[in-house]
Amino acid sequence: MNRFEKTGLASAAALVLAGASAATAIFGPLLGAATWSFRLGVLVCVAAAAATSAAVLWRRMRSGRVALERHLDALCRLDPSDLRNETVAGELPPLPPGSPWLPLARRVQETLLRQYERVQDLEHSRTALEIRYRRADSQAARVTAILSGLADPIVAIDDLDEVVLANAAAESLLQFEVETAEDRALGGLVRCQRLVDLLTTACHRELAANRTDELELVDDRGQTRWYRIRASKFFVQDAGGAAAPQGAVAILRDIGDQKAMQKRNAEFVSSVSHEMKTPLAGIKAYVELLADGDAEDDETREEFLSVINSQADRLQRLIDNLLNLARIEAGVVNVNKEQRSLNELLEEAVHVVQPAAESKSIELAANLSPLYLGVHADRDMLLQAAINLLSNAVKYTRAGGRVTLRSRLDGEQVVFEVEDTGVGLSPEDCRKVFEKFYRVKKDKDMATGTGLGLPLAKHIVEDVHGGQISVQSALGEGSTFRVALPSAKRMQPPPPESRKGPDRVQTCSALR
Repeated sequence: MNRFEKTGLASAAALVLAGASAATAIFGPLLGAATWSFRLGVLVCVAAAAATSAAVLWRRMRSGRVALERHLDALCRLDPSDLRNETVAGELPPLPPGSPWLPLARRVQETLLRQYERVQDLEHSRTALEIRYRRADSQAARVTAILSGLADPIVAIDDLDEVVLANAAAESLLQFEVETAEDRALGGLVRCQRLVDLLTTACHRELAANRTDELELVDDRGQTRWYRIRASKFFVQDAGGAAAPQGAVAILRDIGDQKAMQKRNAEFVSSVSHEMKTPLAGIKAYVELLADGDAEDDETREEFLSVINSQADRLQRLIDNLLNLARIEAGVVNVNKEQRSLNELLEEAVHVVQPAAESKSIELAANLSPLYLGVHADRDMLLQAAINLLSNAVKYTRAGGRVTLRSRLDGEQVVFEVEDTGVGLSPEDCRKVFEKFYRVKKDKDMATGTGLGLPLAKHIVEDVHGGQISVQSALGEGSTFRVALPSAKRMQPPPPESRKGPDRVQTCSALR
C-alpha cells in the first residue's frame, strides 16, 4: 500500500469516527430513555453508513489517482510541439468530470509548454551563436590567409608592446617566429631599433595620427632593401560599441625599385642634360664664329654650317627617341602597319649606320637571307629599332672590330640578329639592359647615351609588333641581339633590285 492509499484509509477512518460522534451528538438526547441494546443498534447503523461513505470516497480517490497517473504519463510522452495542438491534447486519457486533479493537470501542461518554449529559445540562441562563431572563425581564417599571402611585411603589437600578429613576410624579413617565441616583447624580437621606436610611439601617443619613416633593412638573403614604414593605432569595439585603442600596426612597403628608379631618373636627367648640352654648345660656338666673321670664305662657312647641321640632327634624334618612347608607353603612337620586306629595312639601317662604323674603322657586314622575309610592320618604327641595335653594337665595339647583321626564316617567324665583337655584357647587365635609362657602368666612357635606345627597340619589337627581343653575351667576347617577328605571307614577289645574289652578303668595310 502506497502513501496515497494510506492517506485515503486514514481519511475514511476519520470520517467514520466523525460520523459516530455526530450521531451521538444528534441522537443522544432522543436515546436517553432508550435501552442500551437500542442505542447500540443505532450506533452500529450510523457507523455502517459512515463506513460505506468512507469506502465510496476512498474508491473515488483511488480511481482519480489512477486516471491522473495515466493522464500525466501520456502528457509526458507527447512531443513538446504537440502541446499547443488542441486535437492532440484532446486525445489524452481523460480525468473524471469534476476531478480535483484537473487544475493540477492543466498547470502541469502549461508548465511543460513554457519549458518547451524556453528550450526552443535557448536552442535558437545556441544555433545563432554557432553560426556567428563559424562565421567569425571563417573570417579569421580568411584574414590570416590574406595577411600571410601579402608580400608587404605587417607587424602588430598590443598596448603592452608585445607582438600579437606578424605575417610570413614580416617573420622572414625580421627573422623571428611569433608562435614559437617565449617572449613576445617587440624589443626582444625585432633588432631594428628605429622600427621598434616607430611602433611603440604610434601605440602610446595620444593622437591617432599615422607615423611614417624610410629605412634600410637586410632581408633573409643578405640583400639590403629600402622600406617605407607606416605605423598607426588600431581600435577594437568594446561591449558597449565604443572603439578603444588596443595597439599599433606597421606596414612595410618595399620601395627599393622606387629608389632605384629615382636614381636612374637622376642619372637620366644628368645624361640628357649632357647630351643636349654638347650639341647645343657646338651649335652656339659655330654660330658665334659666323657672327664674328671668322668664316672668311665660302668653304669655311659651309664647314661651319655642316657642323651646326650635324649637331642639330644629333639633338633632333635625342628628342625623337624621348618622344617615341613616351608615346609608345602611353599607347598613343600612330602605327601604320603594312606588308614589307624585312631585308629592305635592314639594308636601309646598314646604310644609316655605315658612317659611324667607318669613323671607328669597324667592319659592318650584312649577311641577309636570299629568301623573301615578309613582315607586317610599321616601316619607320621597325627601321628605328634596327638602327638602334646596330648603333649600339658600333658604340661598344672597339676600333678594328666587326659587327654582323644576319636575317633568316625560322618556322613561322622571321629573325634578324646583330652580332658584335665588342666589350660584352655580364649576366646582370643582360637582365637589365632593356630597362629604361639603364647604362652599363663600366662602359659609360666608351660612348655617350641616355639609355633609351635599347628600351625603345624593345617596345617597338614586342609592344607594337608582337615579337621578341633577347640578348646573349659574354664579357670581352661580344654580344648578339636577336629579334624574332611573326612572318607575313608574301602577297607579291619582291622587286628584282632587292635580290643581291645567291649568298645575299653585303659588306661595308671601313678599315683604315
